[in-house]
Amino acid sequence: MTRIYISAGEPSADAHAAAVATALRRRLPGLELEALGGPLLERAGARVLDRMESYSVVGFVEAIEKIPAHFRLLNRIKQSFNDKRYDLVILVDYPGYHLRAAAAAAAAGIPVLYYIAPQMWAWGPKRVRKLAPVNQLAVILPFEEKFFRERGVAATFVGHPLKDRPPPPSRVDARRMLGLDPARPTLGLFPGSRAQEVGRHWAMFREAAARVAAARPGLQIIVAGTSGAEYPEPGPIKVQLGDPLLVFAAADAGICKSGTTTLEAAISDLPMVITYRVHPITSFIAFRLIQVPWVGLVNLVAGYEVAPEFLQRRAKADTLADGVLPLLDAANPVTRRQREGLRLVRDRLGAPGAADRVAELAAGLIR
Repeated sequence: MTRIYISAGEPSADAHAAAVATALRRRLPGLELEALGGPLLERAGARVLDRMESYSVVGFVEAIEKIPAHFRLLNRIKQSFNDKRYDLVILVDYPGYHLRAAAAAAAAGIPVLYYIAPQMWAWGPKRVRKLAPVNQLAVILPFEEKFFRERGVAATFVGHPLKDRPPPPSRVDARRMLGLDPARPTLGLFPGSRAQEVGRHWAMFREAAARVAAARPGLQIIVAGTSGAEYPEPGPIKVQLGDPLLVFAAADAGICKSGTTTLEAAISDLPMVITYRVHPITSFIAFRLIQVPWVGLVNLVAGYEVAPEFLQRRAKADTLADGVLPLLDAANPVTRRQREGLRLVRDRLGAPGAADRVAELAAGLIR
């Protein structure tokens, strides 16, 4: 019987790992899967030994309090690896912990597949050597394959998993499904998928939305909410919990936190402004490490600034409102230019089937 350990330390990784687990089960009947993960991996048939909810965090400073828990987890999994219980280890995103887990698996003689590469192209090209224990790197951004291969890592572009999402409904249908007026202009707010992010962004997003509404009578506003986060004093803003797909489909324009959210917006053809705030010390460290001209993934994939970025000190309600207001008008030249860039991004993200291609790479590593 083939035994695979798959590790996902936060919600989006849990979703991507679950898709890979499902693809692996189709390919390898009788497969036994054990995991660090969450409900989606569990639903995909993995035995979740450790729950990701205890470990997920964002930022350098914010991660400090989680260090002891991560070391306890690493010590436990080292023992499992040394007992040679697994034929393959698959690590999904979450580099702070997974780079150490990769070294532990390699030391125990277990092949390692790393899916969704650490963003070393942004903040640490010299750290690529830390990927030495990885037998195969499956990357999801088109420029990553060349970057890692040039530095000696066996990397394969598998396409972006967002391309496997079902096609969104029409804007009119999405608004009806959300209880919105199909005829009124709609602003979407995307402050984050973690309670920590939402807590940092919400007041700014709420104020920016109020400013846009004051300038655009008849505007309706909806936020892609996440369970466990709080959205105090939303006023007229509708808080929609669950899958944000409908919110992307319903909106004319969006205020988006940086990260994968910007690619979700691109796939939905949603013009946006991009923003993010972190702890000031985290920001101080990050802006001295970062080695790319943009933070927004849509801009990095396109190779130019498709969507404007307002980060840290520039992340203010008035700048966000001023940036997103023209995007509510489909005929505005600014909106048209951005949509051209979003089309380019969609094309560059590859064809559907990322999880199946990862499963194919995994099968090739099993001895």
